[in-house]
Amino acid sequence: MEGNQSWIAEFILVGFQLSEDMELVLFGIFSLLYTFNLLANGMILGLICLDPRLHTPMYYFLSHLAIIDISYASSNLPNLLANLVKHKKNISFVLCTLQMIFNLIFSSMECLILMVMSYDRFVAICHPLQYTVIMNWRVCTLLAVACWACGFSLAIVQVSLFLRLPFCGPQKVNHFFCEIQSVLKVTCGDIWINEMFLFAEGVFILVGPLSLMLVSYMHILWAILKIQSKEGRKKAFSTCSSHLCVVGFYFGIAMMVYLAPESSHREKQKKILFLFYSLFNPLLNPLVYSVRNAQVKAAFHRVLQKKRTV
Repeated sequence: MEGNQSWIAEFILVGFQLSEDMELVLFGIFSLLYTFNLLANGMILGLICLDPRLHTPMYYFLSHLAIIDISYASSNLPNLLANLVKHKKNISFVLCTLQMIFNLIFSSMECLILMVMSYDRFVAICHPLQYTVIMNWRVCTLLAVACWACGFSLAIVQVSLFLRLPFCGPQKVNHFFCEIQSVLKVTCGDIWINEMFLFAEGVFILVGPLSLMLVSYMHILWAILKIQSKEGRKKAFSTCSSHLCVVGFYFGIAMMVYLAPESSHREKQKKILFLFYSLFNPLLNPLVYSVRNAQVKAAFHRVLQKKRTV
């Protein structure tokens, strides 16, 4: 890392070419969305911690998803907001590297946690009588730890490969944050190993979990259709459709960004997709899992009633 820093002290994040007035307008909009993200995901975490009825595997994994969403947005948006209000686009080499690490960790972990959540729904609907035995707290903890460990390991590998590269030219990164593919393009070394590992990680993190989730939901759908009770079918469909909405949004964007072929006209599209993901995906999870979830809404009302009685 020290050798690389002798070549370059900071990067310039090109982002979007905007006027200063427009940057201030976007600062206001993005600040509101970021604040809503913190409040909404913080509310989900608070409800899960405060309400014993939400101390189940499903909400345990949902709490991890909320932490990931807060952390992912917090690794990218504060620097973007600071640059918008100061009308500057520079970022130090160290901060850029940290931003890459956190982005890789939390984006990988979201895929894995969503996969684990689909497995939880599969067991709950297809094997309801064995659910408490299969999804005991030891198994849930091991699954969560495995997701965190895998996310950290993959990020360390990618950043270690990045740090071996030299920098010897204009360090203008065509992005609004230090996304690893964009930063690799400003190096002057051979990046084929980096690109190969990125593609392999994309297949492992995106294609693998998505395939397993599709198989799980095929079994879930078949099990739901066999449920005799209309109310039971409705409840199962409601829970699974919420999860599928989040999965479709997240994996759709991620696959367009990391697995689609590279081309010059896709640079701006990728930046818009990343911006959309950074701002709206963290808001999607609490909206989907609260507005469409009767248990979360009931927990919210119980917490409000407790405060009123106190």
